[in-house]
Amino acid sequence: MGHASVASNGLNNLDSKIWVKIHITITNSPKKPYLSEQLPGFHSLIADCRLGLSWSLFARARSCFDLLVLLDAPMTEKMATASLTKLVRCVILDLDGTLLNTDGIVGNVLKVLLSRYGKQWDGREAHKILGKTPFEAAAAVVEDYQLPCSTIEFISQISPLFSDQWCNIKALPGANRLLKHLKNHGVPMALASNSPKESIEAKISYHDGWKSSFSVIIGGDEVRTGKPSPDMFLEAAERLSMEPSSCLVIEDSLPGVTAGKAAEMQVVAVPSLPKQSHLYTAADEVINSLLDLRPEKWGLPPFEDWVDGTLPLDPWYIGGPVIKGFGRGSKVLGIPTANLSTKGYSDLLAEHPSGVYFGWAGLSSRGVFKMVMSIGWNPYFDNKEKTIEPWILYKFDEDFYGEELRLIIVGYIRPEANFPSLESLIAKIHEDGEIAEKALELPLYSSYKNDPYLRSS
Repeated sequence: MGHASVASNGLNNLDSKIWVKIHITITNSPKKPYLSEQLPGFHSLIADCRLGLSWSLFARARSCFDLLVLLDAPMTEKMATASLTKLVRCVILDLDGTLLNTDGIVGNVLKVLLSRYGKQWDGREAHKILGKTPFEAAAAVVEDYQLPCSTIEFISQISPLFSDQWCNIKALPGANRLLKHLKNHGVPMALASNSPKESIEAKISYHDGWKSSFSVIIGGDEVRTGKPSPDMFLEAAERLSMEPSSCLVIEDSLPGVTAGKAAEMQVVAVPSLPKQSHLYTAADEVINSLLDLRPEKWGLPPFEDWVDGTLPLDPWYIGGPVIKGFGRGSKVLGIPTANLSTKGYSDLLAEHPSGVYFGWAGLSSRGVFKMVMSIGWNPYFDNKEKTIEPWILYKFDEDFYGEELRLIIVGYIRPEANFPSLESLIAKIHEDGEIAEKALELPLYSSYKNDPYLRSS
């Protein structure tokens, strides 16, 4: 790396580190390859900045932080500096489909209203209304279904149906965690949605602490043009007193991603429609769900709740008779899975993002075992429907089709992914199994082994 020299008013004084210009000169010196070894106090400086100051104040010091994260190898694991993309100072979030699971509500309401016209909503046109303004979405439905009413009339009919359902909208996995994390670290946040502001405030009123988390809330009725125009995001940046280049946008829709990039902001896409990630090439990063967001990639404080490669979750439960799957678990992968029918679990599957989870499995006549499972479309095999494929981490001597299987899911390992070869897929599955085996020994997870649900039939 080289030798570093510093000119400042004292490296051990936190205020000096923040407000005094620090000049670092690097020269060739292989004996001391890491910056922290050359400059005592740099580790405590970054720790103090992250833990002892508001993030807005820490952002003022990011010139020294830039050098630290780029040059200081011992910090790379904690701060994920190898994949640092760009430092940002605030976060602007979309609402519907990003923080709130509104897709199911929208589908149910459209089914009810379209049935009055003798039409059937099956969700295939969902992409035509995703991320659009209410007027644009209504116009698309009226046109596609050739309804005998105007767009304004359709809006007047559907609005009361939506209002009755706002209280039933659940937060998407990872939403509460993200908002709490950013708020606790003093990261300024704005909420920017194409929905009218009154509708936005009605929706978030059912989620404790959400309204107070946002410094700014902007509705589509407050700007001249909604997404994909950048107007809304530029207005949010102005109200936050931030430069657009210092803003990170988190969006689920293509119009939202387009708007964020047009505003010259950094954009993380979290596609709300399945198998659509390939369409989001304009985004700076595409993630499967908010569970997979790594704030440190953007210079924001990292989450500190991962435990041995796993993310603890509020437990959720699923069960039913073991059914025959695709016949590839034992034959193709050498990994026998105890598949469950998805019938009756459509809402649960829609609620939880695809990925690899783990927990405990109870078989009615055999006992309780560790398990790891995938939920999703298994991109390597290109499933046509979302499936649940548990792998019970125990070698059985016989099949047990038809036997009652109860699962408690207690943690998350990684998002669903495709693989270049069958061998790499198999290796990853075994790695997931090893992670689950080890994690389930921790008291954090092992206590669920005694849950009565696993032994009921």
